Amino acid sequence: MTQPSRVDERTARKVAEEAREAEWRLPSFGKQLFLGDFRLDLIHPHPRPEAEARRKGDEFLARLREFCETKVDGALIEREARIPDEVIKGLRALGALGMKIPESHGGLGLGQLHYGRALMVIGSASPALGALVSAHQSIGVPQPIKLFGTAEQKETWLPRCVNEISAFLLTEPDVGSDPARLRTTAVPSEDGGEYVLNGVKLWTTNGVVADLVVVMARVPESEGHRGGISAFVVEAGSPGITVEHRNAFMGLRGIENGVTRFHDVRVPAANLIGKEGAGLKIALTTLNTGRLSLPAMCAAAGKWSTKIAREWSKERVQWGRPVGEHEAVSKKIAFIAATAYALEAMLDLSSQLADDERNDIRIEAALAKLWASEMASRIADELVQVRGGRGYETAESLAARGERGVPAEQAVRDLRINRIFEGSTEIMHLLIAREAVDAHLSVAGDIIDPDASRGDKARAAARAGGFYARWLPTLVTGAGRRPGAYGEFGPLAGHLRYVERASRKLARSTFYAAGRWQGGLEYKQGFLGRMVDIGAELYAMSAVCVRAAADSDTIGEPVGDTAPGASALRLADAFCRQARVRIEELFDGLWRNTDALDGKVARQVLAGEFTWVEAGVLDPSIPGPWIADAAPGPSGKENVHRPIA
Repeated sequence: MTQPSRVDERTARKVAEEAREAEWRLPSFGKQLFLGDFRLDLIHPHPRPEAEARRKGDEFLARLREFCETKVDGALIEREARIPDEVIKGLRALGALGMKIPESHGGLGLGQLHYGRALMVIGSASPALGALVSAHQSIGVPQPIKLFGTAEQKETWLPRCVNEISAFLLTEPDVGSDPARLRTTAVPSEDGGEYVLNGVKLWTTNGVVADLVVVMARVPESEGHRGGISAFVVEAGSPGITVEHRNAFMGLRGIENGVTRFHDVRVPAANLIGKEGAGLKIALTTLNTGRLSLPAMCAAAGKWSTKIAREWSKERVQWGRPVGEHEAVSKKIAFIAATAYALEAMLDLSSQLADDERNDIRIEAALAKLWASEMASRIADELVQVRGGRGYETAESLAARGERGVPAEQAVRDLRINRIFEGSTEIMHLLIAREAVDAHLSVAGDIIDPDASRGDKARAAARAGGFYARWLPTLVTGAGRRPGAYGEFGPLAGHLRYVERASRKLARSTFYAAGRWQGGLEYKQGFLGRMVDIGAELYAMSAVCVRAAADSDTIGEPVGDTAPGASALRLADAFCRQARVRIEELFDGLWRNTDALDGKVARQVLAGEFTWVEAGVLDPSIPGPWIADAAPGPSGKENVHRPIA
């Protein structure tokens, strides 16, 4: 087996750092939240779409809902682990493959808000179908071409993406969140007119049926070529491309995800997106809004779970009362309903901020992805518990014996992947933490940089002194200490005062940790994870309060599809009380935890000191290497690529 070249930690971090967007050209609610500056004015009053955008989006949603209700059989997709071609053709006819593509290029020209609501409809009918549509438009060819493509590339590719399916290919068998180890190569031809691609890509969502793919490949540095990881649009049916395997998973059983091998695949130089070496920056920028597709799926699951929990808990009677009236169950119902409202509030707020283009939403979108994927999984788990044995039983089995076929266990399986792809929870913690401390690193980074000169360190110390002399006094007190602050929010005002106080407390905690651990803070992943989770909960509280204030206002239109009135305030209050309990536990965990002990024990486990714990059981794993050989070369397997005509 060919082993990939090793990349040291410093090189890997350098590659990741160079890929991030260094400038903050627009204000960011999330960035300021971590700095102890609660900029409520950036999200309140709740932003709303223009009347024409709303009309266009709502009309499409009505057509989409009718199609999904009458033409999409989620149970069939789950049973056969395949989306019928006719369903995809029907979505294509509706324009659903080009929702975010501008009308000038044949698409519907919908904004992120209505795109997210469309994914909620599709995802509630079939999560696998939602994944297909999302992967095509959120991270596939349309978005990077729209953001970074030349005029010629937009004219070439965007009209095709209205009718064809695309995929995004970055991950490799031995390359996940560490792109510095990327092995797929794109070697320029001598005349400079082509690149020749070789390598293997793994977990290629839509790759089995795609017509077009975005491929991340490493261009070798040479004369006239700056080299680096670069992005290419590639025809999926090109000679030398083989889809070697269609992967199967615990959930999303209709997903068209595979393993794709490239062997001497010739790609025109005109298919390079942006410049050589800009591939990772393109990918990360695309994900700034692309990540909002997952919160849409999570919000849909939360709304459905609320409906099922309500209907079942009224119907099921135990010990003389409906189970929903017993405290042990009522707490779960309250959590499901309140969190479902928060999921939609965070999604819609983040989406509208993206549409307005007045804010930098990289932190908000990342927080939404992180928080939504974790909370939706908890909702699904609680729903299974509320349903008891019926929650563990499949919908098909329930229906076969004469009961309503509720796919609660499927929801657990389908939602589980959201905590892994498009950035696992652990990676999202680190990514958000890096952005959250950017203000500190920009002024004081050279102090802890081992490669910085003595002069650079001295200048950094001077900059840091000035910055902290101005910043630290702002963390002492604020609007959260004034009893009447945020009074326009009525019963929710106290929760916003709490957010303001907690924001400053979080900033002080981060500053203290940076002083205590200095350069070692980046290795304190337990602390950073809790820090980010606090920020996520504070953002969720802010989104809920702003949303509830809009939903309860009798003047103007509600943000969502309904006008809940005062009940929105009650549900928002419940959510905020629940969130505050979680936040206080996280604050306590910043300094009282077993992180150091856990690290020590883990090292001992890896060293084999506790292998005796493993004795007495059998390992049912199928034999094979932990990581498959991904050496470049021709494929010896059948091509299972099946584009949909």
